[in-house]
Amino acid sequence: MDILILGGTVFLGRHLVETAQGQGHRLTLFNRGRSNPGLFPNVEQIHGDRAADLDRLSNRHWDAVIDTSGYLPAQVRASAGALARRTGLYVFVSTISVYADFTQPHMDENASLARLDNPEDTALDPETYGALKTHCEDAVLAALSDRGLIIRPGLIVGPHDPTDRFTYWPVRVAQGGELLAPESPGVPIQFIDVRDLAAWILACVAQGTTGVYNTTGPAAPYTLGELLAVCRQTAAADATPVWVSADFLAEHNVAPFADMPLWVPDTLRGISTVDCRRALAAGLSFRPVQATVAETLQWRHSLPGNPPLRAGLTPEREANLLATWYRRYPR
Repeated sequence: MDILILGGTVFLGRHLVETAQGQGHRLTLFNRGRSNPGLFPNVEQIHGDRAADLDRLSNRHWDAVIDTSGYLPAQVRASAGALARRTGLYVFVSTISVYADFTQPHMDENASLARLDNPEDTALDPETYGALKTHCEDAVLAALSDRGLIIRPGLIVGPHDPTDRFTYWPVRVAQGGELLAPESPGVPIQFIDVRDLAAWILACVAQGTTGVYNTTGPAAPYTLGELLAVCRQTAAADATPVWVSADFLAEHNVAPFADMPLWVPDTLRGISTVDCRRALAAGLSFRPVQATVAETLQWRHSLPGNPPLRAGLTPEREANLLATWYRRYPR
């Protein structure tokens, strides 16, 4: 198949390219040429800004467009409108952050969505990210109607993750010793290996799948305690979680996801219990968590210079928090 990827050189995009190449698809990438510019020298790349240079895609036709880089409604409206007559299928990578109320557990694709009064005049930031993606979805469906495929991933993890919001735990457990952990081993978590997501998106493209799908995992309910046990086994590490209360974390300004990756307090637990049965019925499947942990560690250890993690607690802050916890609750 002939596939155009908007983006294609960062995380999900690069895994889509690698998977598609392995399946023999013919690819074109449209991006600014700024991120990993030397990646995929044998793939056709058209460089331009999606806000101003869509005319560079004129007089071409693709079987599918996969949009991995749409965050602002005006830009997505422009790309979807310009490409509607040049593609059979338009795949838009959205997010489960589109949902309006994360106090609600087990939300499926029909749950209420977050929206903005003036999306065209709203800047992108962590607070507006989800609602802006809702309006981007609207733009795709308005332009493509029944030829649109909306993918709503949860936390995407695995090799080349630029956020480290999963990587923190395998790395920290591999270091051994006592480690600060949130609440209890039974805290629910969800995530999806980037390679599983890429493979399923391309399977949907091949099958002409349309509609809206939540895409996160694993397939069965999963907990942070289970993940840390897998990390200990995989890294052969002598690491001991010290489970501290949510009140303690809040008191010491330990931020969910940023400081404690994969964790949110009980009042937001809906983001960790999203219903993905529709995607599972459409063929979404998951590799073993052990493989994701092992290959994430392998990638991380391959990075030159051992760069600092972008998420999680620094060693100094973790040590201070543990000392404070033990002063309050002696061993």
